[in-house]
Amino acid sequence: MARAILAIDQGTTGSTALLMGTDGRVLGSANREFPQHFPAPGWVEHEPEDIYESTQVAVAEACRTAGLAPADIAAIGITNQRETTVIWERATGKPLHRAIVWQDRRTADHCKQLSDQGAADQVSEVTGLVLDPYFSATKIAWILDQVPGARARAERGELAFGTVDSYLIWRLAGGAAAAAPHVTDVTNASRTSLMNLRTLSWDPKMCALFNVPQAVLPKIQGCAGLFARAHGNAQIAAGTPISGVAGDQQAATFGQGCTHVGDVKCTYGTGAFMMVNTGDSPKRSRHGLLTTVGWQVGGQTVYALEGSVFIAGAAVQWLRDGLGVIEASADIEALAASVASSDGVVFVPALAGLGAPHWDPGARGAIVGLTRGSTSAHIARATLEAIALQVNDLVAAIREDLAAPVGRMRVDGGAAKNQLLMQFQSDISGLTVERPAELETTARGAAMLAGIGAGLFQSGEEAARMFDVKDRFSPQMPEAERNRHLAQWADAVSAVRGIAARSSERRGS
Repeated sequence: MARAILAIDQGTTGSTALLMGTDGRVLGSANREFPQHFPAPGWVEHEPEDIYESTQVAVAEACRTAGLAPADIAAIGITNQRETTVIWERATGKPLHRAIVWQDRRTADHCKQLSDQGAADQVSEVTGLVLDPYFSATKIAWILDQVPGARARAERGELAFGTVDSYLIWRLAGGAAAAAPHVTDVTNASRTSLMNLRTLSWDPKMCALFNVPQAVLPKIQGCAGLFARAHGNAQIAAGTPISGVAGDQQAATFGQGCTHVGDVKCTYGTGAFMMVNTGDSPKRSRHGLLTTVGWQVGGQTVYALEGSVFIAGAAVQWLRDGLGVIEASADIEALAASVASSDGVVFVPALAGLGAPHWDPGARGAIVGLTRGSTSAHIARATLEAIALQVNDLVAAIREDLAAPVGRMRVDGGAAKNQLLMQFQSDISGLTVERPAELETTARGAAMLAGIGAGLFQSGEEAARMFDVKDRFSPQMPEAERNRHLAQWADAVSAVRGIAARSSERRGS
């Protein structure tokens, strides 16, 4: 009898496969990284085949670790990097272009043009999103306009667009040869700038605004239910249901058991993503947050407010790969802890612009406050502090939008292992940080949804009982010190706003 749920967590830098028992125990897991491509400043791409192959390698390794055979898998859940855009040929499965990653900024000018035309309010009202290159719609249009003949082919129905979940479902279900379904879930659809947040369907006016043919779009459905059945390969048995799908941040929120209005979670990954449950109706933000779908289970839709920090763990990777300050990402904590403070050094890691609540694609990164006494340790500590300070901007926005205190935040993701970061986060935000025993809550959320969709769990509440808090961090920093950090941060952020636009103006003159 099948006895495990497979969760595929397809992330920005790698793919994770997690096998979970129906009692919530992790039976095995594995991760496989894949190459990143940066063809121009501000451009980020992935090869779709690398994405798919990395998931297959991770699944095989996780099964070996757990000692499970394909027949032992009862259901499959998928969670994924959102907004990343793939377009492929329906007849062959061949990608039309590399995937354009959520971090990519190439369509900033297109977004500005639409904003100058007065479209920002309309986009926000219909989709809950801001006009920003982050989202999928302008990426789709860019590919269709740049690849010769692509737009005409899309209008004829020859091409398929998908966020990564849609692409993986199509591949796992056998692709064109098996007439695989072209589907997505409501959470990923809500991140395209093309879905109406109230009707939960593709919006013709948004498709016209962004010049995206509706023929290229997948079918939208809820997060728990039958999406497709696996075609079968060495890792996955034919007929295994793919029964749970959600974007990574929604899956993490579900996996953290944030099922009540006001529950907050933050995931520390490549970026940092905060989400707060706002209940059964969409709530517009007045402070730079996004309105999005949290999940839809059993016909019941939960909405959320979300803040997205583009560069969090990626700042640590930059110290490692770009500057050579550390050899491994895990080394940053010891280096940062070797000094008592950042000694006035402030790092604004706007390496891909600034996300919420600033939404400034023209911002650029900077390290300020350097002196002759500054060392790599001060920069390392300033990097961890920068992650927490960016997250604190989101906490402040949520407090304003909810007009209510936020006293607790649940955390997950790789950087949540960092003790120094978690304590500084608690100190700078003035809230209790709760860290679970199992940090892979994104994959866990996908497994929980798949279990519900396959009938292994009866409800979200039943699945959410698996969440278990292991560590709590409480504020300890004196108020004067906290205020000093916040003032230095505000000054530094102000200094980096609009740098790219000013540089462009100077070049033009």
